[in-house]
Amino acid sequence: MLREINFDGIVGPTHNYAGLSLGNLAATRHAGNTAFPREAALQGIAKMRHNMGLGLAQGFFLPLPRPNMAFLDDMAASGDFDPALTAMAWSASSMWTANAATVSPAPDTADGRCHLTVANLVTMPHRSIEWPGTLRQLRTAFADEAHFAVHGPVPPTFGDEGAANHMRMGASHDDACTEIFIYGRPGGRFPARQHEQAFRAIARRHGLDPARCIFAEQAPEAIAAGAFHNDVVAVANENVLFCHEQAFADPAALYAAIRDQVTGAQIVEVPAAAVSLEDAISSYLFNAQLLTLPAENSGGVQALIVPTESWEHPKVRAFLDDMLAGNGPIRKVLPVDVRQSMANGGGPACLRLRVVADPATVDPRFLLTGEKADLLESVIAEHWPETIAPAEIGSDELTVRVIAAHKALRNATGLNELG
Repeated sequence: MLREINFDGIVGPTHNYAGLSLGNLAATRHAGNTAFPREAALQGIAKMRHNMGLGLAQGFFLPLPRPNMAFLDDMAASGDFDPALTAMAWSASSMWTANAATVSPAPDTADGRCHLTVANLVTMPHRSIEWPGTLRQLRTAFADEAHFAVHGPVPPTFGDEGAANHMRMGASHDDACTEIFIYGRPGGRFPARQHEQAFRAIARRHGLDPARCIFAEQAPEAIAAGAFHNDVVAVANENVLFCHEQAFADPAALYAAIRDQVTGAQIVEVPAAAVSLEDAISSYLFNAQLLTLPAENSGGVQALIVPTESWEHPKVRAFLDDMLAGNGPIRKVLPVDVRQSMANGGGPACLRLRVVADPATVDPRFLLTGEKADLLESVIAEHWPETIAPAEIGSDELTVRVIAAHKALRNATGLNELG
């Protein structure tokens, strides 16, 4: 009964462009622009509807309550204070649930339960305050301890950014698979956010077989070019790895290890001559969802859900057209519009956390249906601000409005305990 469920983050009502994320070129490039929270959230729901329409299991997480008043209290921030602290307290970055946790499904673990470790996100101050709220939500959604073990963060000595740097490869989602952990090394132009020791600790606490774990370094040039997470330059699904030629520090060794452990592994490497690292990052070609479509709908083929920016990029589109004309494992490319998220540095893959589980073991309040999508859209249309300009962040009027918006969403979903 195990299925891959994609849990997307609902974009919160404080979605704004404060440019807080060093190394995320899209976020810093759009810093100071006016944001459109309502449009952003509705784009996210539309993406979930799109994937659900393909026959895929779809879940969601609520945005964390913002502004984070406890953080401002801890920083003794009252009256006139550093506006950067206000921006941190208002950040809607929990929408990118690829950073919520690292997930090891039951077939991979020693005790036969799905293990999740919430990410500490210590590298970026505005994200480091997320994990307590995220952990509470994970422990609510996956409260069935017979099937799930939800862990707190690894010590903040070692930065952990969750599933954005983790891949899983095998014959199918419900088989025992190889888990691939990608880390960075410090010293470059931008911070390397994922520490090797954080992932090694997670592999141990999840009870993984060391013989089925691969640890590999992300290429320093990829981080320097703006690939702040591995999922900006690589994505995997079942026996397929889709990646850029310059994604990994030692691609030959990684590919050899994958082929040794994953029967029938297929590696689709995009050459830099066809799509430069800069073009891949600006278009977010690899920050896509690589998914196996249900056999009853599409014969079980693999499809790539890409942002419209990739589909409209001349060089990227030329590569995708050539790929589809060949006989490779990826047989469909489906564009989705998540432009508001993209402008803040997060594509389709950033917005979702993959959890392989029996949907019957998940709290049903977190599982999407057509009727529930209608409900979410109605709440967003009524309560989310249409725009947020930089000067509005922290205003009393907007504070009242976004707090009410969070409350309305919790009431509508029956998740008032997350307030």
